[in-house]
Amino acid sequence: MEQKFITELFQAHLQAPQIPSPNAVCSWLNGLLGMLFPELAEQRFSSPREFEHHYQKLKLELLQILDMVDEKLHINAQELESLFMDRLADVRNTLLKDAEAILKGDPAAMDLTEVIRTYPGFYAIAVYRLAHEFYLLEVPLIPRILTEYAHSKTGVDIHPAAQIGEYFCIDHGSGVVIGGTSVIGRYVKIYQGVTLGALSVKKEQAKSKRHPTIEDHVVIYSGATILGGDTVIGERSIIGGNVWITKSVAPNSRIYYHGQLAQKEVLV
Repeated sequence: MEQKFITELFQAHLQAPQIPSPNAVCSWLNGLLGMLFPELAEQRFSSPREFEHHYQKLKLELLQILDMVDEKLHINAQELESLFMDRLADVRNTLLKDAEAILKGDPAAMDLTEVIRTYPGFYAIAVYRLAHEFYLLEVPLIPRILTEYAHSKTGVDIHPAAQIGEYFCIDHGSGVVIGGTSVIGRYVKIYQGVTLGALSVKKEQAKSKRHPTIEDHVVIYSGATILGGDTVIGERSIIGGNVWITKSVAPNSRIYYHGQLAQKEVLV
């Protein structure tokens, strides 16, 4: 009986597709973040040549990771590696805007260095934006490996397919869930425990718009749950804590609970 089980397991290993090691992917991720932001670096570089060597090492590591899923790629691993690295300047610029939004939105934040080095919200957003680039390049597995790693470190669960605009701020972070078809505009601020989720749908509807749209300059306070692909939170609205929303909200609205009843105000 034991030998039969061992044989079955061995056959499963033989037939399993080749996949990159999550440890290798996450180690590469932290090296990349340290290259993009000196606040996150685990080493100091004494010369431009040493920094260039680190950059080239990260490129090689990425190529080796992509080679592991080469059969599932729509273009070859070397071209994908080049396309991804070419996008890093834009990603870094966007992340600096996110860090500015967090600094501006949190009175306790002292400076950008503190935000980048210590804030879990920034780390989760940074990993999401890198994972999203892989998603746009149609790279399998790696986007979810990255975002699940960030989820385990920060408690923030952002699907790599979500579309999120500039100056995004997650304050505190723990328990935030952002579904894969969510669309979030610019200057949006989200507190801990917020869920942007889906109403129950059939499996065959998995690729439909299942998660809400959050327009520009919206603030969503802790514990709010916003569900459904047709649900739109209008720009400059404020969503109060622990509110449950499954219908669209007009721009400039304030939604909150007073006693047992949900209240709505339109801001002038």
